[in-house]
Amino acid sequence: MGQRIEVSTSVVGDVLMLDTDRSITGQEGSEYDSAASADAGDRFPGRLAARMFGSDTEIDHIFVGSNVVVVRRTVAWDETSIRGVSAVVGDFFLVYPGATGTG
Repeated sequence: MGQRIEVSTSVVGDVLMLDTDRSITGQEGSEYDSAASADAGDRFPGRLAARMFGSDTEIDHIFVGSNVVVVRRTVAWDETSIRGVSAVVGDFFLVYPGATGTG
């Protein structure tokens, strides 16, 4: 259930920018510097950030604003880490991530 979010990515230095095909939050945006700060609220941006922090221990800052997610790491981005974080965002609205079938 749910629909996969389409994600395009670009890396600038230690920052990964993920552009999505739908809004995750309003225009005001939300930022987090730890999993604890992301878990502090019960809003979609915090839930997404908490999952992202959990997926990559090198992430140290996340900004979620409308349909853009900006993620900073303490080390350089590589293809594996980009794919991992992209998958977290892509699966965010799925009730059963990774499930296949046409229902």
